[in-house]
Amino acid sequence: MLKGFFTVPTPANEPVYSYAPGTKERSLLKEAIAAARATEIDIPMYIGGEEVRTSKKVKITPPHDHKHVLGYFNQGTKENVKEAIDAALAAKNDWENLPWEQRAAIFLKAAELISTKYRYKLNAATMLGQSKNPYQAEIDSACEIADFLRFNVKYMSEIYQQQPPINPKNVWNRIEQRPLEGFVFALTPFNFTAIAGNLPTSAAMMGNVVVWKPANTQIYSANVLMEIFREAGVPAGVINLVYVSGPDAGDVIFKHPDFAGIHFTGSTGVFQDIWKTIGENIHLYKTYPRIVGETGGKDFILAHPSADLDVLNTALVRGAFEFQGQKCSAASRAYVPKSLWKELKEKMERDIKSFKIGGTEDFSNFINAVIDEKAFDKITKYIDRAKESKDAEVVIGGEYDKSKGYFINPTVIVAEKADYETMSEELFGPVLTIYVYDDKKWAETLKLVDTTSIYALTGSIISQDRYAIEEATHYLRNAVGNFYINDKCTGAVVGQQPFGGARGSGTNDKAGSMINLLRWVSPRTIKETFNPDVDYRYPFLSEEL
Repeated sequence: MLKGFFTVPTPANEPVYSYAPGTKERSLLKEAIAAARATEIDIPMYIGGEEVRTSKKVKITPPHDHKHVLGYFNQGTKENVKEAIDAALAAKNDWENLPWEQRAAIFLKAAELISTKYRYKLNAATMLGQSKNPYQAEIDSACEIADFLRFNVKYMSEIYQQQPPINPKNVWNRIEQRPLEGFVFALTPFNFTAIAGNLPTSAAMMGNVVVWKPANTQIYSANVLMEIFREAGVPAGVINLVYVSGPDAGDVIFKHPDFAGIHFTGSTGVFQDIWKTIGENIHLYKTYPRIVGETGGKDFILAHPSADLDVLNTALVRGAFEFQGQKCSAASRAYVPKSLWKELKEKMERDIKSFKIGGTEDFSNFINAVIDEKAFDKITKYIDRAKESKDAEVVIGGEYDKSKGYFINPTVIVAEKADYETMSEELFGPVLTIYVYDDKKWAETLKLVDTTSIYALTGSIISQDRYAIEEATHYLRNAVGNFYINDKCTGAVVGQQPFGGARGSGTNDKAGSMINLLRWVSPRTIKETFNPDVDYRYPFLSEEL
């Protein structure tokens, strides 16, 4: 509810530090990494302001150095989920009635803590726990999460100030934006610390209370986020952090009458199962839950014969292989005209050969490890099948080793068939599949791009022909939620390109925008009449003279 009118300045995006040799930030980050590696920590759940520990401890290791122990998290049960829901509901009345500017101040303080006091600790946790290089971690766990918090405060203020444009004489119409009735479940992924922080805070900012379950492989940095939120002043019970299995969480949450919504990022299959479960349980709930999700992607780069080869090559090697391709938006399929393929292949081989691969502690490594053994085994099976297939050829990379860490060399596959499995299925790893098309079959290739995959998250066109750019932009309008022209298909920036896709990629509720925040409020319109009628009769009932 709006209880005051305050001007919230439009924020600027958090500056991205370079971590170049000789810089102060490089030294401070290395110190934070060394400190984290030197200490084994015991990570509790956070329920109702209490640190909760259990008898079951689960080991946390860096994906690139799985023999080194960073610490242990306390595995919870269904009972802990019930306790988290109770704590959230107990905190709800005070939190939703706190004036919005007080809630805003808490999250603005959190953004400030992230960008200053906790910058290197949070980046180090992301680098060690999720195997990101310093630049990828900086963009994610320092800049993007700070941007989410600051820009969402701005969007929140604008939502509350939106009022009916017409108020006739004698009547005052107004709108009140209420938080949802119940609690919100935030189910967050491993790959972005910023997403893990944004999903619970965007709902909480709008006056909701939250039960937050992160991916096990992100708990190490989630713990630092919770430390920041508590220091910033998030009251006990507003955000409750639990580490339980998916089935245990779902069995309690999706049967609870006060379940009001889910904010999700993860796989398409899991999201579809959740949607189905909610539908089957719809009669149990007090309200119709809000279902907001960003799921998978099979993101493309489409090259026109007019493409600049250096632009195309850079878009491919960065878009496909940064963070080992473990981005929902990573380039995982490409369409290249036959006239460009030979020279493009040479450029890609040159660049990929120059990649250094190893742990995140060595800042000269561009490629690090995939997140865990399960991911490693899944991705390498695709590579092995491509090596044996008559419909595909591994032309670059294809090597892998998990003896020390889960390392997969950046791999390029050329598919003879446009619907080969690695052209259509999400791998979530450092594998790029290329389909080489006849230059004369541009129109047919546009159709292939649009129809090969169930996903519609990101994509890009590389071309110097403006007619081709316009044609692709229009034809592929339903194939992506974020479209890029002469750039890689990753790197959405809060406040500049709100992120999300449709089809099999989610509900397209655009994280980092007002659109997303509107999903976490329920409007009430109020009409007040100052001189109400006192007679039921309308003029048409009067007798004729």
